Amino acid sequence: MARRPLPRIPNLPGITSLPSSATARIARGREIARTAADGATDVLHPLITITRGLRKLGGAARARWAATPRERRGPALFVVAACVMAVALVPYGPLLALVTVMGAAAWQGRERPVVKTGPDEAETERLRALYEALVPYFSVPEDPSPLFAHGGDWTKAFSDFAFDGDGRPARLRVTYPAYFTDGEAASRARIEQLLHAKSGRGREYLFDWDEEGNQLLMRVLPPLPTTVAAQRFVTAPGETVLGFTDPEAVQRTVPVLDGDEPRDAPPVVWRTGPRSTEPHLLAVGQPGSGTTTLLRSIALQALQHGDVVVVEGSGTGEYACLVGRAGVLAVECGLGGALATLEWAAHETERRLIAANRARQAGHPAPEDTRRPLWILVDRPSVFGHLAAADGRPDPQSLLQVPLRHGRAAHVTVVVAEQFDSLDALGESVLSHTRARVVLGPAGPEQVGYVLDAAPHTTPVPYVPPGRGYARLGTGPVLRLQVPATPDPYDEATTEAHRQAVLALLPERRPAPEPPAPVTAPAPAPVASPAPAPAPVAPAPVTPAPAPGTSPAPTPVTPATPAKPTPAPAPVAGTAPAPAPVAAPAPTPVTPATPAPAPDPVTSPAPAPAGPAPAPGTRPAPSPAPVTPAAPSAVTPAPAPSPAPAPAAPPIPPAPPAAAGGAGPAPAPTG
Repeated sequence: MARRPLPRIPNLPGITSLPSSATARIARGREIARTAADGATDVLHPLITITRGLRKLGGAARARWAATPRERRGPALFVVAACVMAVALVPYGPLLALVTVMGAAAWQGRERPVVKTGPDEAETERLRALYEALVPYFSVPEDPSPLFAHGGDWTKAFSDFAFDGDGRPARLRVTYPAYFTDGEAASRARIEQLLHAKSGRGREYLFDWDEEGNQLLMRVLPPLPTTVAAQRFVTAPGETVLGFTDPEAVQRTVPVLDGDEPRDAPPVVWRTGPRSTEPHLLAVGQPGSGTTTLLRSIALQALQHGDVVVVEGSGTGEYACLVGRAGVLAVECGLGGALATLEWAAHETERRLIAANRARQAGHPAPEDTRRPLWILVDRPSVFGHLAAADGRPDPQSLLQVPLRHGRAAHVTVVVAEQFDSLDALGESVLSHTRARVVLGPAGPEQVGYVLDAAPHTTPVPYVPPGRGYARLGTGPVLRLQVPATPDPYDEATTEAHRQAVLALLPERRPAPEPPAPVTAPAPAPVASPAPAPAPVAPAPVTPAPAPGTSPAPTPVTPATPAKPTPAPAPVAGTAPAPAPVAAPAPTPVTPATPAPAPDPVTSPAPAPAGPAPAPGTRPAPSPAPVTPAAPSAVTPAPAPSPAPAPAAPPIPPAPPAAAGGAGPAPAPTG
């Protein structure tokens, strides 16, 4: 039983205070009296219960006797007397009857929870205050019998109400007159704002307008759970779980692990692909609201069936866990890398479209590489826009036009995340092609309505956990959203459970490319040191005509030579020497020791080792030994002999052997 406090001793007039000993005695007496009362209550509790039950049984018997018609009271009294006589005659009958009556009295006298049948005084005053506040909005002077009037009956307008433990309305159904303009958003917003303010702030209210029945249902929504971490969700290819919402908002559930307990949760599923009506997504929020967490969650789900390209404008390294993973094509944080990556993505989109079109024209299915999904995740592109404008380079958002316009047919999906303060920096192509929208973090109704193109049916709260917000897919309703916890596993503030959950979803790292095996190539031809300057050779004039009375020497057949003879360059070791022309009509071979002449390109005779020059008019024996490319001796010039009496002719390629006896000046050996 509830303990009743003892009455306080009033201050007697003329007595300002009592001595400390008297106060102690009084307190001790109170404690003794309280203890005695508690003990007596515990001892007498069964008797009190039985007495209460007998009183209830007696009251029920009197009510039943009063309800019995007079003509039936006599037979009823006779039946009761016969029953009492039979019980008295049965062995142990009176004792059993007494035990039965005491048991029934104890059952009827037990303490029962009080069933509340209506509002108490405080709740009634609160409902009356709500009624009076709604009178200016739901009444007009022309109404002869207004439903809302000052001092009117609130029970006709309010029904199905409930209160929480603090005495604030948790559920309320309001019936309003038919002439209220419930089809106008401004009129509905005024009523919602009023009920939100009068019912208590700090909670999230859902307003469900029944325009056909002229009723408004207001109820407090419980907070969405934040204990669901990143995990493998049961979805089909092309479906991505953005987060979770209220059970009555969607008609689907997926099994999830909430901590360590499995349960079914209602997801917000975003469908992408060629048949999607909202193939691209835009997420907007405040710093720390969870937009990066949303992109990281999308990336982990996209890597199951496709490839991912990440472009991070904030440069904080939030996506470092994806670097080098299988399926992650690039993670760029700089302006140059972002431009190159987005340009490649635009060309890849065009390539996929062209390849798929050619395959369809040929009557074949699209190639496999054009059907593999490609995800382009761009976090804060406005930062790159400012950097590009400062460097005079194109804005990276301009490179997103092709993937945004034609990405649905090419299996390319673009996800853009931006903050509210940089929302005006987004291009028109991004705003017009991202039909799936997400707003995270604390935001006013105007901000939410601007991003989602529709006002939410709930009242935003000032303080929300990370990842909490609203989502709208295309022209669908606005849904509450809680993104699964997907923190950066490399962050020190991340809990161990969340870190392990994210690391378990990451694909394996790509094996590091092996260094190329050294290719055994021929030794590079070393550039020979500059050969010593050859002996000065005077340019020989054109061969003079033969003397009178002598037969002219047969002219050898020579290949076409340049019109202006030039001295042959010194040969480089390891390379085939260039052919050098010979102007002498005589078939005199070139001295083998000279580096300037080269073998004929057809026969390619190898130069003979250095030695004395052969006699004029004789053919030197060809040397079978090849020239070693790396041997420096091949370019060592022979010692220059004494200059010949006749001037040397400019070198030309050796002519085919001619008949012996030809007269002509022999060329002088050159160094």
